[in-house]
Amino acid sequence: MKTIKTLIAASLVSLSMASVSYVQAGSDQLTQAIAGDHRSAENKARDQYRHPKETLEFLGFKSNMTVVEITPGGGWYTEILAPALKGSGKLIGAHYPDTGEDNYYSNSRKRLEKKLAGNDVFSEVELSNFVPKKASELAPAGTADMVLTFRNLHNWGDEGVQQVFMDAHNALKSGGILGVVEHRLPKGVEENDMNRGYVSVDKTVAQAKAAGFKLVGSSEVNANAKDKASYEKGVWTLPPRLALGDKDKEKYLAIGESDRMTLKFVKSAK
Repeated sequence: MKTIKTLIAASLVSLSMASVSYVQAGSDQLTQAIAGDHRSAENKARDQYRHPKETLEFLGFKSNMTVVEITPGGGWYTEILAPALKGSGKLIGAHYPDTGEDNYYSNSRKRLEKKLAGNDVFSEVELSNFVPKKASELAPAGTADMVLTFRNLHNWGDEGVQQVFMDAHNALKSGGILGVVEHRLPKGVEENDMNRGYVSVDKTVAQAKAAGFKLVGSSEVNANAKDKASYEKGVWTLPPRLALGDKDKEKYLAIGESDRMTLKFVKSAK
């Protein structure tokens, strides 16, 4: 009996050490990816606002995960996720399909594919098709450890957000993580033209819960107290867009990028 207990204890210690090892490996690979020469100086300059290492560590990122990034766009986060997962995990970019039409969605897919083909750091990245407001297979059902969306919810509307949360739920394993970063509408403030692009935290949490998720954490890592969320061109008044051009440019540069919610949800095990 003593031998069995000893073996069980040793096994538990071994599993615990393996878990710690993967966490440490993930942190090290994130650090290397963020510092990598494949990232432009312009993209690195935005780290002060987007806090990629702190954000991904808060969400529970590990280098052996299967991670889905919804609409990678220009690939800002892809430049970090791809090398951090290469060799031990998997990155799937769920992006708009190329339908052959000359429109924003098809052209965005072409630009992303060209970027991925241009550097070996992206050689293991896979792409799936994501269509806003329509059921989409972000990854084969029940195979993803983490689904991430960065500053996208405001583009999709309530119907689209509800659908993408259901898509994420389908893609994730039981216990899988949904990470959401989004421009944050101040609590108690109603949506109007001056705060276009900002999203209610309470509404986002309710939408995620309706899709079968549980909120397990919220971080202020991407908070910005200087952002008052009331501008002529909404959130796009601030950098990096600076929608007003040179008008009050220094004022908005001093504010910096938007105040953001950073939420961690989990798909509950059945």
